[in-house]
Amino acid sequence: MNGRRYAEVIVNAPIGKTLHYSVPDTLLAEIDVGRRLKVPLGSRLVSGYCVGLSSDSPSGIPAKKIKDVAEVQDSFLALEPAMLRLTQQISQRYHCPWSDALEVVLPSAVKRGHKTKNVKGLRLARDRNEVAAELPKLSKRAPMQAKALRVLLEVEDGITPRELSHLSGCSLSGIRSLMGRKLVESYELSPREDSLVKGRAPKSPHPPFILTAEQESALNLIRSKLAENKFGVVLLQGVTGSGKTEVYLQAINEVIRKDLGAIVMVPEVSLTPQTIERFGERFDNVSVLHSYLAGAEHNAQWQSIREGISQVVIGARSAVFAPFKRLGLIVIDEEHESTYKQDNSPRYHARDVAIMRAKEEGAVVILGSATPSLESYFNAVLGNYDRAVLTKRIGDRQMPPVEVVDMRQEFHVGRATRLLSHRLEHYMRQSLSKREQIILFLNKRGFSPFISCQRCGYVLKCSRCDIALTYHKRYHVALCHYCHWEAHPPEECPDCKGPKMNYFGLGTERIEDEINRHFPEYKTMRMDSDTMKGRDVHEKALRALKNGEVDILIGTQMIAKGFDFPNVTLVGVISADTILNLPDFRACERTFQLLSQVAGRTGRGPKGGRVVIQSFSPNQYAIVAAAAHDYEGFADRELEYRRSLGYPPFGVMARVVFRGRNEDSVRKRAFRVAKTVQEVGSSNGHRREVLGPAPAPVSRIRNNYRWHLTIKASSHDALADALRKTDAGTIGGVRGIIDVDPYNML
Repeated sequence: MNGRRYAEVIVNAPIGKTLHYSVPDTLLAEIDVGRRLKVPLGSRLVSGYCVGLSSDSPSGIPAKKIKDVAEVQDSFLALEPAMLRLTQQISQRYHCPWSDALEVVLPSAVKRGHKTKNVKGLRLARDRNEVAAELPKLSKRAPMQAKALRVLLEVEDGITPRELSHLSGCSLSGIRSLMGRKLVESYELSPREDSLVKGRAPKSPHPPFILTAEQESALNLIRSKLAENKFGVVLLQGVTGSGKTEVYLQAINEVIRKDLGAIVMVPEVSLTPQTIERFGERFDNVSVLHSYLAGAEHNAQWQSIREGISQVVIGARSAVFAPFKRLGLIVIDEEHESTYKQDNSPRYHARDVAIMRAKEEGAVVILGSATPSLESYFNAVLGNYDRAVLTKRIGDRQMPPVEVVDMRQEFHVGRATRLLSHRLEHYMRQSLSKREQIILFLNKRGFSPFISCQRCGYVLKCSRCDIALTYHKRYHVALCHYCHWEAHPPEECPDCKGPKMNYFGLGTERIEDEINRHFPEYKTMRMDSDTMKGRDVHEKALRALKNGEVDILIGTQMIAKGFDFPNVTLVGVISADTILNLPDFRACERTFQLLSQVAGRTGRGPKGGRVVIQSFSPNQYAIVAAAAHDYEGFADRELEYRRSLGYPPFGVMARVVFRGRNEDSVRKRAFRVAKTVQEVGSSNGHRREVLGPAPAPVSRIRNNYRWHLTIKASSHDALADALRKTDAGTIGGVRGIIDVDPYNML
């Protein structure tokens, strides 16, 4: 003992261990566990998190070598003790550095301390046609600046420089160059209206609806769990339109009465505005957390939650880390969605982290879905979760009839390739004649997924990735959706010099083009990641649909869930096969869920509705079950398949991807790691199995070759033992990436 205090600090650097620093007397009163600190590391100061305090000097380190903490970064506690413990669990579960877990919890806007200020927006400085004419030569000279211009051409209103840089990949200096060329100009943006801020009362308070018997039963189950003041999970399985949201609202009301906080998570940012509107009619001081908030807004919302002003938070994946000091409830709407899975370190699943957090803080979790993930459904079957089922739509409205069209029989009519079946086109004309609205779904962006030579079969691919380029007709450009590399489509085949390249496959842009030719008198709108860019664009699109300004909505999976528009009487699925044939053990489950969810967008009003599913595999069991609205039948069959192969929920998995510039080095490391893991074998009754290694389905991205292997185990403990032998990180130019509970097998 020497009277000194020592801080244990995790810094955001690839060190892999806790560092120790001495706490100067001048900082003793300010430092606490969970504070952000500035500490010396080598010759520079870096940020870190205090994860422990001790009066004992660290053993084995001479006192003169222990450096002092330089400063305390914030006037508030960045991480409460429960949140700090959660980050440790994330680090262990997802086999990532503790620093990565700490960094993901605190938004960058909070770290930077963004203050409210006037926000500068960007817009085109010239006529749209003039700017578009500049693109061909700019694409050759400055391709990233050309991409930034394309984003601005898609955006109707302003976008901040940082948003434009994020969406296009163009640097801020490149954007300034566009301003110097008088192609882009800045102006002052008006304050955003897409989030409810602290202190704002509902504009038109809406009383709770009278519940159906099924809703009342579900709510009573949730109330009983809340009354216990301890951790619990309730799976709320309800068909689309059965009133799950009203159950959420009334459950949250119970939580607010107890002066506790509630988190409501949605799978897509596009769903946030509609959710805000519904929750804002019921509660005061609703906060919003998602990645599209500007820095000052994000910081203000986060601080409002931390200070206890907001009791309800709505957001996407990262909302699970909302800084409530007293948490009572976490609602995860559409809990089955893959968008809850993070695709960079830490590769956490927000649903599972929500359950981890609720267990840590004694809160209740509601998992809501019409088509629960098989993991959640199986946990309910085993009795690990409570389960409430809503089998009927509000008002006893019927589920829409679903018609499956065999496209093999009508894909070719004469020489024309049909994108719309005769049945779908017939129903579209029928609905439009009654001034009803239509949703057309296709889970592929662009105009054509690939360009090929009819004579020799050559496919135009990305020069840096093992992937076909997608043709975007609007700008006559072929784009890689992995690395954003682009090329101008060739006039002749680069391989055999054949005179004609053909455009194969379907994309949302091509469907839009086709619909505009067949139905020129009707207003169409496309919602996909190519068009939904910029501030407030989701809100404007939904407002246009709600106000009847759009007759036909065309989109990808962002339109498949959460939307409730009574005048939508027809849903058409252009191709049910786009996910079904992916090399992924969840392909059938995702197909069933997506078809069921998109079918649920219709028949919600008194006019009813219908669904047409076009498929080349009309008898595949996922499609047949979705058409029959038969979740249990699908789940039973799929679970038997999973059980026979030991796939989740009958075991756990991790995917390890190796990537590097030298394919031979990548392959050798993959085989070396696979051999090491296989030698670990099974122990203590735990089962382990290694599949691979093999080239990844997408075997090259950004000139990095990719090999992967999959580890299956009977438990997370058994999996962790194996993962400790994988040597994640970069060795000899080859990087190893561990993805626990993987959702992307490409």
